[in-house]
Amino acid sequence: MWVQIATLEEIPVGSAKVFQVEGRAIALTRVGDQVFAFGDVCTHDGGPLAEGKLEGYVIQCPRHGARFDIRTGRVLRLPAVVPIPVYEVRVEGDQVWVNPEPKGGSSPGGSG
Repeated sequence: MWVQIATLEEIPVGSAKVFQVEGRAIALTRVGDQVFAFGDVCTHDGGPLAEGKLEGYVIQCPRHGARFDIRTGRVLRLPAVVPIPVYEVRVEGDQVWVNPEPKGGSSPGGSG
């Protein structure tokens, strides 16, 4: 089920903005012409991931420096060991839609 959550003008370039979607905090950002969506919770300690530094496709948690690929959720640097959830995004005109189920069926968060 897809949910329309923003317009392109609302999505920042070079940083992330958090939206509540079906009880989940999902961060959206733009890199070039692409829009990406990922869970706004660092899997290391539950920190606010969207407040971190975004460089290209990499977001760094502002608390302890864990890094994640926003395209895949993959951990790129410790102390995190569990990937973050990422979500499918669809843009129709200026409307941004997100599938609130994480890609690959993984659940947000996790232990690690």
